[in-house]
Amino acid sequence: MGLSLRNRRYRSRRPSMHTVTDLRAEGNYTLWLRFDDGLEGHVYLGDLVTTRMFGALSDEERFFRVAIDPVSNAVIWEGGINIDPDVLYRDLVSKAAAALH
Repeated sequence: MGLSLRNRRYRSRRPSMHTVTDLRAEGNYTLWLRFDDGLEGHVYLGDLVTTRMFGALSDEERFFRVAIDPVSNAVIWEGGINIDPDVLYRDLVSKAAAALH
């Protein structure tokens, strides 16, 4: 997933279609997420922390301070780092579809 997310835009110009209802950071730069429709799973972000935009998250202590923005529903970290929940949702859906094939 890291490579697929690396080249995407993270600020959405439209309201999010999917709402993150639960979130936690786990080891190895992985997030566990649950969405309002019940979809849940793990998303690996390790490839992103090597980029300039997300490099501040290479500090695992900072990575673990992830939160959900109550207004935009974005997955956020201090310093203005955020990821659109629809991008994370699509990653989980693609993993589920791949598992079925």
